[in-house]
Amino acid sequence: MIDVDSRRSLKFRSTGDQAPRMRLLPLLIAAACGAVAIGARAQNAPANAGESSAAPAPGRAASAAAAAADKTETLETVVVSVTRRREVIREVPIQVDVLSARRLEDSGATALPDYMANQAGVNVNTGLVIGNATVSIRGVGTGPETSPTVGTYIDDVSFGSSSSYGAGGVMSLDMALMDLKHIEVLRGPQGTLYGAGAMGGMLKYITNQPDTEEFSGNVRAGVSFTRKGSQSNTVGGVVNVPLSAGVAGLRVSLFRDETGGFVDSAGPLLAKDVDKRTARGGRVSLLLTPIADLSVKLSATKQDTDVAGKPLTQLDLSTKKFKFDDVTGSLAVREPSKTKVELLAAEIEYDLRWAKFASITSSQKSSLDQRFDATLTYGPLLAAAAGLTVEAVPLDTFVDVRKKTQEFRLTSQSKGDFLWLAGVFYTDETADNGQEVVATLPGGAPFPLFTSSIPSKYTEKAVYGDVTWRILPTLSATVGARLSRNNQTFTQNTSGLLAGGTTSRTNDSEETSRTYLATVSYALDPRSNVYFRAASGYRPGGPNVALPGVPDTFSHDTLVSYEAGYKADLLDKRLSLQTALYNIRWNDIQQFCVDMTLGISYICNAGKANIKGAELSANYRPDNSLELSTSLSYNNGKLTAVEAGLLKPGVPLPRLPNSARFSGSVGVTYKFNFGGNATSVGLAHRYVGERDSNFEGGLVVPNYKLPAYSLTDVQAGIALGQFQLTAYVRNLFDKRAQLGADTSPASKGGPAGLAIARPRTIGFTVSSSF
Repeated sequence: MIDVDSRRSLKFRSTGDQAPRMRLLPLLIAAACGAVAIGARAQNAPANAGESSAAPAPGRAASAAAAAADKTETLETVVVSVTRRREVIREVPIQVDVLSARRLEDSGATALPDYMANQAGVNVNTGLVIGNATVSIRGVGTGPETSPTVGTYIDDVSFGSSSSYGAGGVMSLDMALMDLKHIEVLRGPQGTLYGAGAMGGMLKYITNQPDTEEFSGNVRAGVSFTRKGSQSNTVGGVVNVPLSAGVAGLRVSLFRDETGGFVDSAGPLLAKDVDKRTARGGRVSLLLTPIADLSVKLSATKQDTDVAGKPLTQLDLSTKKFKFDDVTGSLAVREPSKTKVELLAAEIEYDLRWAKFASITSSQKSSLDQRFDATLTYGPLLAAAAGLTVEAVPLDTFVDVRKKTQEFRLTSQSKGDFLWLAGVFYTDETADNGQEVVATLPGGAPFPLFTSSIPSKYTEKAVYGDVTWRILPTLSATVGARLSRNNQTFTQNTSGLLAGGTTSRTNDSEETSRTYLATVSYALDPRSNVYFRAASGYRPGGPNVALPGVPDTFSHDTLVSYEAGYKADLLDKRLSLQTALYNIRWNDIQQFCVDMTLGISYICNAGKANIKGAELSANYRPDNSLELSTSLSYNNGKLTAVEAGLLKPGVPLPRLPNSARFSGSVGVTYKFNFGGNATSVGLAHRYVGERDSNFEGGLVVPNYKLPAYSLTDVQAGIALGQFQLTAYVRNLFDKRAQLGADTSPASKGGPAGLAIARPRTIGFTVSSSF
């Protein structure tokens, strides 16, 4: 056991090829034919987005599909609540993609990078530890971010830390799919309605609601096999129980996913499949509707994720060659991580006739314990500076976040020419963030090097609202604003050889942030509309460690986006289109700067950036059996001004990291009848262009250009009575796509770490509904 401080213990056992560049012509041809990211638009949504029930039995679904075959060849109408109202997705003046949880499950998706794989312009950097990720949308990201640029919600509950000291930027919620209805991906800043951190966009996990009328459920099991890796297994179940018809319903779901490893360690620690991942958890939801105008939903969610080690290989940046091979790295100690998430929520809605009142209350806990093998980083330094020979240098980190939120909202009824919304929001966060470095000398003797703990507190109060004026039956305009004020305190406690002794420094900050929204939407005809949207977002500032030459605080960074878009359901609703052009101006960017004289890094406001881009997504169903889809993104984001401490003197202003200039996906699904059973086969292909892992010419860590890659997945399914059988192959051509890079060890002479796409994986699932 390694004791970090008196309040906390960490318990750990001591135990590619560059893909050819996809030609854009096929993508553009598919787009012209009407081909959306898979599952983005053809969702089965109820007329009311706030109502959903258990997934229908495959047998009943097949029968319903057969009965409807002669009646319609149109795409399903999708209803979302991204504007805090329930609206048809085509009429919402925001670029929104909706990912069906059922389709993601059938494709073999098991984690957030899989969910977002076919979302062009969305990047998920796992930080080389599956289960923890940094998400960026439209290139709004700076690599090792201080706090998130993409917000996360579970239904109407804000999730995750907004503070720079709560590690929210690298702990995006990687929620299991079991009993999820869908995931909504909002593109562009959402600061007015969703507050801090939603600068690049939002991820909303929408869960299935309890049904007060019908008993139902679903069970699911699966197995998969990875080339050069170990077996994976998944099992889960959902049951819905009406406690009182029309009045109360209870829904319970449980799951366990074991994802086999595929990366080996060649030494000094010799081990195979060091990156095994296990996720388990469940959700309990109780829905009460004691009177017609009142609904109360109480829910509890828990999810634990254990990862045995990083899915990481090692690359020599000077030669651009693997140290061993594309699925092998070198470890002196294992690198486990443990992530825990707990959420209690109460969502109350009451119809006042003239408006709807909503109260959303939550209490949540999240934690991350993680070990890094820092032997290649600190071993040579200790040998040179102190003449010490070490066997291993584990670096243990932890983050604990406790968050409580309360939101009250009034939403006008959808009547008349004026619609309005008003709300207040409060959050209280406490966090502790620390690390310990203890070298192991020959013979196993420990040698303490560094210990730190950073307890912090963050509180925020906000008021927000918007007004929509229906100027004409075809023309409407919306204006909105949000005013937020936060207070923060933190203390940095350090000790050990590398800290130069024992120190304790405390600092605080407070600031006010303002965001706004203005949209104009015009209906060209009943099935198509254009819009213009200007919106802003922000990340809170905060205090810095009190040291000479370091600013006491860093301010919030702000982002303003100007967007023009077109949405349409054409060809008798057989073709759905969504396009946008955007221009983003980002000021006072928060980033880690370094003081070369003091030899320390700190959070600073490092400069400005401009991001210009275009998006297109489409879904085309020429008949009941065939569906084509595509998602395309062009993104050009780079720094336009920079402060001292971020880049080396004299280097050109670089592109923003982890954003490809071009990315896209295409897919096809074919449905047919086989032996009297509903059957489908599908193919999805995605391309991601070259990306920078960090700022080119950065002072903190070197950059590595991640090469472009292409990956292909296939799947097939058949309904056999009450059972649904699915088979899939992910990474069909077994490419070694480089998904992310950690170059910080290279700054001290070590190799860079590369996250490699999972090799070809063949899987099978069986599910049954009742």
